[in-house]
Amino acid sequence: MPSPGNLSSVHWNMLLGLVFFFGLLWGSFLNVVIHRLPLGESVVTPRSRCPGCKKLIPWYRNIPLLSWIVLRARCGDCGTKISIRYPLVELVNALLFTAAVAWRPNDVFAWPFHFYFLASMVACTFIDIDHWILPDKITLPGIVVGLLGSLVIGYVNPELPFYVPFLNSLLGVLVGGGILYAVALGYRLYAKRDGLGGGDIKFLAMIGAFTGAQGALATLILSSFLGSFIGIFLILLRGKKGGTMIQFGPFLALGGLAAFFFGADLWQWYFGFR
Repeated sequence: MPSPGNLSSVHWNMLLGLVFFFGLLWGSFLNVVIHRLPLGESVVTPRSRCPGCKKLIPWYRNIPLLSWIVLRARCGDCGTKISIRYPLVELVNALLFTAAVAWRPNDVFAWPFHFYFLASMVACTFIDIDHWILPDKITLPGIVVGLLGSLVIGYVNPELPFYVPFLNSLLGVLVGGGILYAVALGYRLYAKRDGLGGGDIKFLAMIGAFTGAQGALATLILSSFLGSFIGIFLILLRGKKGGTMIQFGPFLALGGLAAFFFGADLWQWYFGFR
């Protein structure tokens, strides 16, 4: 596996370990965002509390992943059961952060932007599952962050004119958001009701800001396929009518992650380019 600069294998593994730990910490914060942001509450204060007894959780009982295991998934004061989602979010985020560094070891200046994108995918997925919304407070700033990240990538990459990544990012926003907007408008005109929410449109625009036009298209293709497959499966399983709605955000997030990690290879595989 390649490593940035002249790092030895030992130092490289230490770096990955630090990134994993940082991902756990950020995942712990994402749990707060997922719970509080849709409710309009501050994600900074107050400190984390037990959902049962409402007592503040001391730091030594709030260590990502480890505390949940040591306390056997229960509050240390009242014994209220703590959902497995909390360590799951922390672990998934840590794995994604580590994978981003391992897959793109030389994009050191772009790592913070990669982390922002990956954390946003995790947060939006679980918020959409719980509340059927994709918050503007994540997607709209995400578009800006993606565009800024493309400028940084263009500046530090001497092989390309600095504006090329930015133009690709901007085109990704327009393609991602534009296509979904056209689909949503067409469905509304045909069915006289909404089929896609505005949050989905802004979410794909954000994904396009980080993955470019090809990434936005690949995301839309993959998410549509996955969403259709799961929708048909649920209809067959539950015997529901074809009008049953499911959240599209998690499928967009999965498609966006695939586009982020595999990029052009995914595009070429789908269309059979060589």
